[in-house]
Amino acid sequence: MVRITIWNEFVHETSNEKVKAIYPRGIHGALAEGLRGEGRTLRTATLREPEHGLTEEALRDTDVLVWWGHMAHEEVSDAIVDRVHARVLEGMGLIVLHSAHGSKIFRKLMGTQTGRLKWREADEKERLWVVKPSHPIARGLPEAFELEREEMYGEHFDVPDPEELVFVSWFQGGEVFRSGLTYTRGKGRVFYFRPGHESYPTYYDPHVLRVISNACDWAAPGDSPDVSYGHVPSPMEPIR
Repeated sequence: MVRITIWNEFVHETSNEKVKAIYPRGIHGALAEGLRGEGRTLRTATLREPEHGLTEEALRDTDVLVWWGHMAHEEVSDAIVDRVHARVLEGMGLIVLHSAHGSKIFRKLMGTQTGRLKWREADEKERLWVVKPSHPIARGLPEAFELEREEMYGEHFDVPDPEELVFVSWFQGGEVFRSGLTYTRGKGRVFYFRPGHESYPTYYDPHVLRVISNACDWAAPGDSPDVSYGHVPSPMEPIR
C-alpha cells in the first residue's frame, strides 16, 4: 500500500474565479481523484491548515509527497520545510510539480542552484517527448504527447544535472525545456515534472496523470537497509 499525500497552496483557487472554475475542488482535489487506484491511500493538505497539514504524524504516514506551489512559497514555514527535508532523506518520495521549482523544499534539496528559468503565458502548445523510454515513469506512454495550451518554461533551468532525464518539452514558440528530472537525496527519490499551470486544465489530462501516477510508484520507498552514522567504538573484526 503506497500512502500518498498531495500538498497544494490552494490560493489561486480561492482568489481567482478563472482558476476556481477549472479546479472547483482545488488542484489537490483534481490530483487526488486522478491518482486514485488499488493499492493506494490518498490524503490532501494545504497551506492554510495548521502546520500546513504536514504534521509529524502526517509525514510519518506518507510514502510519497506530491507538491504544488506558486504564489506563496515564502509563506511556507522553514520548520515545516526542514521536517519535509528530513523525511525525504529518510526515504519519503517527493514529486515536485510545475511552479514548485521555486518552492523552499525543492530549492533546499537542490542545493546552491536557484531553480530559475524563462517563462511565458501565451496559450501555446507543449509537446513532451519521452527521452528515456525504459524508465518506469514513462510506462504506458506514447513516445510523445501534446498539451494544447500551457505556460511556457524555457532553458536555462538552473538546477543540478539530473540523475536521469525522462522528458523534454518543446513549445510552439520555439523554446525547449528539461521537463522530467530525477534525483536521489539521502534515501529519498525526487522527481520534478513541468506541466501544470493553474489556469489550464492540465491535471485532467490522462497522460499527465499517468506520469504522476508512475512517479508515485517509482518514488515510493522500498526495503532498503538502515544506515547508521557517528562514532563506532567496536570494530567488526579484531584489530591486531
